Amino acid sequence: MWHALIMRVHNAIQLKNPSPSFVGEVVSTNNQGTDMPKNKSRIAEILKAHQDDLAAEWVKNLQATGTGKDSRISESQLREQTKEFLVLLSEAAAVGGDVHSQAWNATVDFLEDVSRSRVQQGFTSEETARFIFSFKQPLFARLRAELAKDHEAFAEETWAATELLDKMGLITIAAFQKTREDLINRQQQEMLELSTPVVKMWDGILALPMIGTLDSARTQIVMESLLQRIVDTGAELAIIDITGVPTVDTLVAQHLLKTVTAIRLMGADCIISGVRPQIAQTIVHLGVDLQGVTTKANLADALSLALKKLGFAVTRTKAAN
Repeated sequence: MWHALIMRVHNAIQLKNPSPSFVGEVVSTNNQGTDMPKNKSRIAEILKAHQDDLAAEWVKNLQATGTGKDSRISESQLREQTKEFLVLLSEAAAVGGDVHSQAWNATVDFLEDVSRSRVQQGFTSEETARFIFSFKQPLFARLRAELAKDHEAFAEETWAATELLDKMGLITIAAFQKTREDLINRQQQEMLELSTPVVKMWDGILALPMIGTLDSARTQIVMESLLQRIVDTGAELAIIDITGVPTVDTLVAQHLLKTVTAIRLMGADCIISGVRPQIAQTIVHLGVDLQGVTTKANLADALSLALKKLGFAVTRTKAAN
């Protein structure tokens, strides 16, 4: 019955005023079709008058879903967050205005902080959104208790509360997604840096074993780390081992050539090792010009050649008994 009544009132309001742009006032229309404020929304008043009861019911709903019952967040921390949000929400709702206005900045900032902490604590997006949406039931119950004798007011306030909490939920999810994306990007960057270690093989010789696909972003990291190591160690020769690179196409070959060119501009020489028969055939079929680039089948041959270029001789000695 309540649902049908709410929908009838909402449809009537929407036909007269399709998109009220503020929270905190219920809008009506006079005979001339001009929007004018009706009664001030009572949501802020109810939130302020029943904060403790609402917070207790809200925490109970959250705990029923499992929030606060594990090591990710304590019950005391959960209670503190719900109380702080209710204070901020009641203050912002009393002022009214759009949720993106200055009056709502503190509330929005709080929700964004909660979302960021939920990401770090390992919560899912559904669990994070539940923090806001689980507040609907205690708020609607309180509105029903306060406005039981005024069905029209109850319908209007319930609809206003629904729209308000839905907007708060969207803000929470948007902040969660952004934080999650930033975390993933940062982890990818760290993995790229870890996957391109520059190893000192001998005095004046560096080696860069590469594993996985070589794309533009990774090529940039390879060049930066390798060139910096050449500067730091004064190396005269660098070996790029592509044994772990699954395929070599035109783009990968171009990335390799750019890296070799950058190394030479630093005054060092470069050897590419790990050129398997399949990769050699692919490079030939693609018509990639590797003239002037020294290549070897494996890292051992590349190291032996590098030692010879630097004037070192590798000899086998008789093992001691």
